[in-house]
Amino acid sequence: MNSIKVKLSAMNFLEFAVWGAYLTCMSNYLGRAGMGDLVPWFYAIQGIVSIFMPTLMGILADRKIQPQLLLGICHLVAGAAMISLYIMGENNAMPDRTLFVAIYCVSVAFYMPTLALSNTTAFSIIERHGMDTETAFPPIRVFGTVGFIATMWFVNCATFTDGSIDFTLAASDYKFQYTHLQFLVSGILSIVLFIYCLTLPHCPLTKKQDKQSFAEAMGLNAFKLFKTRKMALFFIFSMLLGMSLQVTNGFAGPFLTSFKSSEVAEIASSFAASNATLLVSISQVSEALCILLIPFFLRRYGIKGVMLIAMSAWVLRFGFFGLGAPTFPGVILFVLSCIVYGVAFDFFNVSGGMFVNRECDASIKASAQGLFMLMTNGLGATIGTLSAGVIIDKYCHWTDNGFLVGDWSTAWLIFAGFALAVAVAFAVVFKDKQPARS
Repeated sequence: MNSIKVKLSAMNFLEFAVWGAYLTCMSNYLGRAGMGDLVPWFYAIQGIVSIFMPTLMGILADRKIQPQLLLGICHLVAGAAMISLYIMGENNAMPDRTLFVAIYCVSVAFYMPTLALSNTTAFSIIERHGMDTETAFPPIRVFGTVGFIATMWFVNCATFTDGSIDFTLAASDYKFQYTHLQFLVSGILSIVLFIYCLTLPHCPLTKKQDKQSFAEAMGLNAFKLFKTRKMALFFIFSMLLGMSLQVTNGFAGPFLTSFKSSEVAEIASSFAASNATLLVSISQVSEALCILLIPFFLRRYGIKGVMLIAMSAWVLRFGFFGLGAPTFPGVILFVLSCIVYGVAFDFFNVSGGMFVNRECDASIKASAQGLFMLMTNGLGATIGTLSAGVIIDKYCHWTDNGFLVGDWSTAWLIFAGFALAVAVAFAVVFKDKQPARS
């Protein structure tokens, strides 16, 4: 692997390590800190800010600030906010809800655009060095998943002793995954990435044309992609599929941890119940492996085939959770759910970003990536997370000791039915005229 690939691999490692520190275990902390009722909103906020922040940052990256520098600046702000959340938890185990939410909003408002900015930075540097993005990017991007896994394992296994925590924790539960320390890990890694971005190769800005319309000057002409039927349908279904993105990130942890409240000792002490973050990390291991398959599947089946595979995998992801159990043999279905997640996420998110990069003009690449983020992690994730919260509130409830219990099976099967309906509709209406390559 040449030096450019090494640099970009390290960038991706840190980019997703920042997110992995809290994304899948934040719900358990919120439940114990008296904010369990806000869990859907904490994940929806990521979607809400993704409606406008990636687009705005994409405009800046196309016209004003080099993408790699803007990536670092965003991480500096996001990291400082995350460290502030840690400080709030350190000084008061039950932090002020309003202030906590406000600071969290600042953090994710500056983190979410970095998902698109890191892609833009990588694509720009890869292309400037004469490499093909469809073959060079997936092995680089896989290190992002490795970083996500690394911090998931760390916060799952790292323990501490602190008598100042005033909400109930069993001795075995003094782990980062249940406490404010997960935010400290995320914040420190963001600051490290800010510094690292200063060492990355420059990504030249797009030269301004002599005469530009207001839309061109603001980078809003990325929305002209909606004039093409294929791209319009792609973005619409990206939004629908994006509705599934944050459901398991927000609720898989509380779902698995809820088994600790069981009166059956074998269930309460099961590995799945006690190590929710570690079990869910199998999803990211699968993701790391599946990224490497994307170039082959894109050449062989085209974007429609790859998207259909992703949609089918989401059906299985939710279905296996609905039918599984924390003890053998039901736990096998939990493991299978985590394995198919790699296909569900990568074949949609990573290949989608590559497809957008291939289909749009060089002058709007960063803006187009921001638009893809808007539709998936913005509109899609916001609507999906809030809708999932309504469904889970109907079938489950938080207990006084911080467990989200109830009829989880019905909720997961409802999510699976939605993913199936989206897959069928996509297969019928989306036409990809570009022939797949063998």
